[in-house]
Amino acid sequence: MRNLLFILLSLCSIVPATAAKLAIIIDDIGYRSTDEAALLLPNAITLSVLPHTPLGKKLATDGFNKGHEIMLHLPMQALNGKALGPGGLTNDMTEVQIKQQLQSAFANIPFAKGANNHMGSLLTQMDKPMLWVMQSLKERQLFFIDSFTTKYTKASNKAMQLGVPSMRRQIFLDNDTSERALEKQFQLIITQSKQQGKLIAIAHPYPETIRFLNANLARLNDNGITLLPTSQLFDDLNVALSTQATPPATQR
Repeated sequence: MRNLLFILLSLCSIVPATAAKLAIIIDDIGYRSTDEAALLLPNAITLSVLPHTPLGKKLATDGFNKGHEIMLHLPMQALNGKALGPGGLTNDMTEVQIKQQLQSAFANIPFAKGANNHMGSLLTQMDKPMLWVMQSLKERQLFFIDSFTTKYTKASNKAMQLGVPSMRRQIFLDNDTSERALEKQFQLIITQSKQQGKLIAIAHPYPETIRFLNANLARLNDNGITLLPTSQLFDDLNVALSTQATPPATQR
């Protein structure tokens, strides 16, 4: 009996704790030929592609064929007035215009399972436009990731109101692409993934970021963190945002 107890205790000591779940979204894809390097990352990385861009449709298709989950990176009006590019949503659009713009964007970016906002520090604060966006996503049975570019965002609340699966970005990896800054943010991703159990980070297809991720993603497994496509972070189709830690907003 004593030997059996010893064996059982030994087995318990080597069984790993439930792994934390992490999604990394590479967005802003579609304009530069260098964006293609994002397709060389492990296919657990999610690719979010800008609509109506020179390379968007091709990279979405190629990424899907390589096993990546694809999202639509949806341009939304920012407080700084920065140009949105094609397919952008603005505060002077009607419900019909916003929904037509979304229909065109999803037609342009094939295989998208969800969307996240590109910029949007102005538009995501607005009730009606966010309601119209979520209605469109609900019709298509898609999820939404709030890039959280303003602390006043209404996007997540409107998603919850309509039952659209939604989560928020917690960390931007590469606001600064120096090696030191990337390492600092990556360590933060590891720490917060362990603490929260589930985390979304957003990065961009900068050459420095791609090199850093290829060199360092193996560290996630060493820390008991499982890298997953974004949709696999949803336990069901009605994730309760009230259980998520609120990240600092980064205005864009």
